[in-house]
Amino acid sequence: MHGGLTCVMRQPDAFEENLSGLLLDIGGNNKMIDRSLILKNRWKLLAALPAAIIIGALLLHWWQGPQVPTERVVRRDFVQTVVASGHVETPHRVDVGSQITGTVARVPVAEGQSVRSGDLLVELMSAELRATQRQAEVAVDQAKARLRQLHEVQAPVAEQSLRQARANLDNARATLRRNQDLFDKGFIGEAALEDSRKAAELADAQSRSAQKQLDSAAPSGSDHALALAAVAEAEANAQAARARASYTAIRAPVDGTLIGRNVEVGDVVQAGKVLMTLSPSGRTQLVVDIDEKNLHLLLLGQKALASADAYPQLRFSAELVYINPGVNAQTGAVQVKLDVPEPPTTLRQDMTVSVDIEVARRPQALLVASSAVHDADSAAPWVLSLEDGRAVRRAVRLGLHSGGFAEVLEGLREGEWVISAASAIEPGARVHAQAAAR
Repeated sequence: MHGGLTCVMRQPDAFEENLSGLLLDIGGNNKMIDRSLILKNRWKLLAALPAAIIIGALLLHWWQGPQVPTERVVRRDFVQTVVASGHVETPHRVDVGSQITGTVARVPVAEGQSVRSGDLLVELMSAELRATQRQAEVAVDQAKARLRQLHEVQAPVAEQSLRQARANLDNARATLRRNQDLFDKGFIGEAALEDSRKAAELADAQSRSAQKQLDSAAPSGSDHALALAAVAEAEANAQAARARASYTAIRAPVDGTLIGRNVEVGDVVQAGKVLMTLSPSGRTQLVVDIDEKNLHLLLLGQKALASADAYPQLRFSAELVYINPGVNAQTGAVQVKLDVPEPPTTLRQDMTVSVDIEVARRPQALLVASSAVHDADSAAPWVLSLEDGRAVRRAVRLGLHSGGFAEVLEGLREGEWVISAASAIEPGARVHAQAAAR
């Protein structure tokens, strides 16, 4: 400060001349100013100069109006998309559980492991069921032995019994005929004849019984049918016992990846309890919830670009294949599904994904920033355009909306500047654009 002051005091003539010229330029006065007056009031004039500059700047700012952020109307290819988030999922999942109550003996697989159809997932303790299976198999052997006994013993015995009964019948009938002749000749009495008749009737009954026994033991007889039924019942019981024993080995029904495991060795599991969740190999889908206000834009077959939140730089193609006919009343969202024809290797089940569904495309569309549009959702949207330093209200007709831009169908031209709707500017007000925006 002292050095500057000394410099001014040593050159009074030059300073006075410059100050005189500056005052003449500011005032625009071409008349001569009294040099002595200037010298006398030079310090007062010097002190008033910053105030004059500030007042001038304020007057200029007032005349120009406030600075406002502006956006330029541009023309370029425009794609409208519906943006949403969802997760990765296969078309269906398999919940693996036990069909019987038992204790877990072994779990040879881990969560996230890929398995093939038929691979062992969980093994239960099976000693009791194996014993039941063996008992049922022994019952089958017994039933088959009874059937064989019918063929090898009962049927031949019945056949021999029939022969003996028929022989006895023939003898009884012959005796009855002889006694009848003797009775007719008076050699025997009525009682002897009656005994012969009863003996013949008994032999006939025994012959009929032996015939029935033989018929029953024959392949078309009832004893044979009962023996066959016993064999079939025993085999069915054995099959059921084998099936129950097989339930102790829980196997993968299809190829896939284990995405859930809720069982450990020693657990007592019950029928119906989910032990593992298997994601079958095959198609990969993205399940996404779309705001219901965008439902009218969606059509089956629309293409989309998606990316997993874990790998945002890796984008892949998808296609809309399903639109749920119902709307979730709590969230106001519609569930849609998209097929991924070529899923990247980094994609995992239940990963969170972001999806851009292309619903419309306009080549070389005239676009305005959505942030500059007033009443965009009404029937009469409008903007404030910057024209000759003033904000001018312009009615516009809009088309597609997406990504912070709106398609302009009428009301604006390419290259015009519009004022952000966030600015509290009235139509007709003087404004000037921020330098960065221009």
